[in-house]
Amino acid sequence: MSDLSAALDIVGARWALLIVGQLLAGPQRYGDLQRELGVPTNILATRLRELEAAGVLRRLPLKHNTRAYALTERGEALRGAIDALGEWGAAGRDASTGSAPH
Repeated sequence: MSDLSAALDIVGARWALLIVGQLLAGPQRYGDLQRELGVPTNILATRLRELEAAGVLRRLPLKHNTRAYALTERGEALRGAIDALGEWGAAGRDASTGSAPH
């Protein structure tokens, strides 16, 4: 298995990188992630479990049996890749609309 294939096994599932990208801003509660991303709750729960098992994020217990999610050091290491993908997406969008890149 290639290194890229190994990485995609962890973050290649639908919504996974968007969840990580949202958590780059700091810890967030489950409901906040669901509301901000619009991801179906069953998929969000699955992706959070998968990312936690892979060591990308961790659960933070809060009051009243709620929890928040925060990136681990391994998750924070994805910042450069996510930023690069965002720039790549913006450049493609700008090219298709004829806008100048930012």
